[in-house]
Formats: sequence, structure tokens, C-alpha cells
Amino acid sequence: IGHYFTLRPLSYWPDKSGLADEVGSEDDLYNEFRSSSNRFGHPGGGGEQLAINELISDGSVCAEALWDHVTMDDQELGFKAGDVIEVVDATNKEWWWGRVLDSEGWFPASFVRLRVNQDEPMEEYLAHLDGASEGGGASMGDPLGPGLPCKEQMRANVINEIMSTERDYIKHLKDICEGYIKQCRKRTDMFTEEQLRTIFGNIDELYRFQKKFLKALEKKFNKDHPHLSEIGSCFLEHQTNFQIYSEYCNNHPNACVQLSKLMKIKKYVFFFEACRLLQKMIDISLDGFLLTPVQKICKYPLQLAELLKYTNPQHRDYKDVEAALNAMKNVARLINERKRRLENIDKIAQWQSSIEDWEGEDILSRSSDLIFSGDLTKISQPQGKGQQRMFFLFDHQLVFCKKDLLRRDILYYKGRLDMDQMQVVDVEDGKDKDFNVSVKNALKLCSPVGEEVHLLCAKKPEQKQRWLRAFADEREQVQHDLETGFTITEVQKKQAMLNASKSHPTGKPKAVTRPYYDFLLRQKHPTLPTSLPQQQVIMLAEPKRKTSNFWHNIGRLTPFKK
Repeated sequence: IGHYFTLRPLSYWPDKSGLADEVGSEDDLYNEFRSSSNRFGHPGGGGEQLAINELISDGSVCAEALWDHVTMDDQELGFKAGDVIEVVDATNKEWWWGRVLDSEGWFPASFVRLRVNQDEPMEEYLAHLDGASEGGGASMGDPLGPGLPCKEQMRANVINEIMSTERDYIKHLKDICEGYIKQCRKRTDMFTEEQLRTIFGNIDELYRFQKKFLKALEKKFNKDHPHLSEIGSCFLEHQTNFQIYSEYCNNHPNACVQLSKLMKIKKYVFFFEACRLLQKMIDISLDGFLLTPVQKICKYPLQLAELLKYTNPQHRDYKDVEAALNAMKNVARLINERKRRLENIDKIAQWQSSIEDWEGEDILSRSSDLIFSGDLTKISQPQGKGQQRMFFLFDHQLVFCKKDLLRRDILYYKGRLDMDQMQVVDVEDGKDKDFNVSVKNALKLCSPVGEEVHLLCAKKPEQKQRWLRAFADEREQVQHDLETGFTITEVQKKQAMLNASKSHPTGKPKAVTRPYYDFLLRQKHPTLPTSLPQQQVIMLAEPKRKTSNFWHNIGRLTPFKK
């Protein structure tokens, strides 16, 4: 699902100023939560903290990592989900000191689950201690008030964590919008609107949405009894709004590149640092702040999975939380798919630039994904003559090319068909009445009114079946894009074509040679600037998407075979 980067040093406590007017009173947002007595969670009540420290002094406490912690600070401890961490100091409720093998450092308490030994979780151990005392006798639970069953307490902890991280996130987005964007717009001598749009994307839109989302959560949050909160419906009601993260995630690599260029100039370094200090933000560079929305959309499925784990099936919120988890996974899957499609447009533009004698509009004007490709024999009327052609099925259109007789690594453009105006017909082996020829492994592409008919033949039956499935996949994808509103902007199309033209200068051969193809395969995922250590290529959420068939299909071409 991806790594989570901690942006809070040990000394950081969220600045509460300016939040009251946005999402409620200051006390409601922080003081009441920070002072709440959670018996088993992080941060815990005073009684639990004493118990943990006592166990640490005995050397009997370790922690199991729930999530990856990838750190940007050499004083922090990095680990992967499932690692066992020796807890050395838990005096601070938010950040603990621990050890993994030969490494030591601070780590966020909320990323781990305490274990008294390798088998027994901390909450079960503390519950066992409570169960050892009868009635009103002295027990660990007494100083903390009435206790809750372990599962309900863990649910309360997860609810509190969701609410706390949402409030912190709103503060974070507000700081970016008011601390950076607002100041940048005042300096028209340093920034153009296009530059700001590239660097910050639609983060102001995210800020407006997240404020509404937090207000919805606050209404469903039971402050006195967090475990009774019913927040699943909030995710369901706003699931379509979360799709705006797709634009931000897709733009993020461009933001990194643009910011990297500016940070090579001293005046921009000083300006961004002045913005941070003026807004009283923590000591993290701007590129680190801009990574947070990418992390945030990754974390929702994890949080909901944890919430579902500690929600009884009889709980009124169970079905909504279960549906919310699936909804947020679907959102993440959609974002992944859009990211893949956006990456593909550069490859498609490069493919077009390698085709000789191209005619008409660019392929990107209507298409953004290669569905399938391969050799077919095209039968022409009226002679019934067969021509071997290379076909490329994109969404909305089918392009066919001719291979050069001498140089088989060169393709010549010969035409295209509008798939929005075509129906696919499976043709039985034998004599075709329309073309008056005997055919085998054939299919037809016909316009609805019958004015245009194209007869295509594959070499083998299995190849024909694969083409029939591909045509069905193309129609499904077009319908899915229509339902989800997927589009490629004109700016993105033009930039892709511009990049492709630069990669094939005038006077040089345009054929895609084997070494260049191998290079493109190595570049399947974008390489981000090494000067920005915070930037990672992140898979957003389970389930994993299918691997793109684009270069697999291209690789099947004869020009690329040795």
C-alpha cells in the first residue's frame, strides 16, 4: 500500500491557532482529545503509561510495527511493518525511543502495537491484569475510571487516531495554502500562475474538501464514548469527492521537478524558508509538505481496515465501515489507474513519433491507452486482395500500419478506424458473401448503417479470440472512462507530443531501435530527482492493479525482435 513518512519531530505539537474558526473550538479539537484517558492506546492514560514504563524497566516490553516508518531524520528509527522493536523509553506519549538490531532512534508510538512478550499483545496483558482483581478491589483500571472491553477500547483508540490525524491534516493544508501559496501569489516577479499551478496542483481544492469532510466526521464523533461513534457513513457520502486526489497525485512528479529547478536558485530557497518561518511551521522543506496529501490518501484504507478489525459485527457502524473500506480501496485503485494512464501518454506520443507518414490528428487527441496490438490480414474490396498489416487498438480508435519491406523496424501509417462508429462481428470460417472470398479466423468491423465494412483475418483461432476479447475490453474501458470522468488535459497532451518530438530530432532515423526500447522498459516507472529524498514512487492501495500491457504489446512487434 505504500510507505508513510513521519513529518513530525519529537518536539512538535500541532499549533492550534487558526483552527477554531474552521472546524470548531480549540478545546473541542485538541485539549479534550489530548486529555482523554485511553487505557490501552497511544497516547494512553497516566496509569497505563506508568505500567508501560515499569515493564520497560524490567526489559519485558517490545513493540510490533503496524506500518512502515520511513524516516527523513537520522535521529528517528526506520522500520517495516511486522518488525519487532525493543522499546527503551516510553516517557513521551507520542514518540518513543527504540532499537531494531543495531539501530536506535525515536519512532511514533501510533505506528506500533505493544507486546509484553513475543506472543501476548499489551492490551491483552493489561486486560489480564484487570481480570485478576475482583469487584471493586484495587486494579490497574481504577485510577482511570470505568473500563471498557478490550475490543471496544481498541475501537475507541482507532476512532481517536482518525479524528486527531484529520485535525492535524487540516492544519497542515491550511499552512500550505496560507503560508506558501498566498505569499507566492504576492510575488508576481518570482512566480507565474502556471508555475504555482504546477508546484501546488489543486491543493487548495483538497483543503476546501477536507474541511467539509472533517465537519462531517465531527458530527458523527461521540466525544464521551468514542467507541460508539458511527463515522463509516462519512466516507461513503464523500467517496466521489476523494477522486480529486487523482489530479494531485498525477501532478506531484511535475511539482517535484519544478520545485527542484527553483531550489537551485538561492533567492527561492530563502523565500520558501521565510514563508515557513512566518507561518510558524515545523522544520520540513516544502517538498516534504507537498508529499503529505499523497500519504494521506494512502492511509485511509489502512485506518478503515484497523477500524473494521475492532468493530463488532453487531455494531451499528459495522456495515458502513466495511463499505467505506471497499470504497476507499476503489478510490485508491482509480487513482492508480489514472496514474498509469497518464504515464502511458508519453509512451504513446513516442510511438507515434516513430511512425513514418503519419496523417491526421495526433493519437492522443482521442486515445490514452493501448489495449492490444498484432498482425492481421486486411481484405480489401472489390478484388478481395489481402494485405498484411500491423494493427494497434487504442481506446476509441484502431490504427493500422505497413512494415517496410527492407527495414522491418520501420512502420508506415496506412489508416485508422473510429471504434465509436464500429460494431465487431464474429465471422464463421468459409466463404464470405460481402467480399466473395473464403476466409478463416476472420472478423468484421461494420458501421451501424452498413456503409463501411472491414474484413480482418488472424493466422490462428486463438489469435482471433484474443482480438475479440480486446475489442470487448476497449468498449468496456471507454464506458468506464465515461462513468468516472477520466480525461487527459490539452496541456498534458501537448507536453507529451513536445517531449516526443525532442526525442526524435529532424534528420535522425525515427525507428524505435532495440536499445531505445530496452531503455524505455527500464523507465517503466518515473525516476524522481535524487536531490529530493522525500519523493517516492508510491503504490496507493490494495488490491494491486494489473500490470500495464502497453510495452508488453509493443514488445511483440517484429521490429523489436532480434
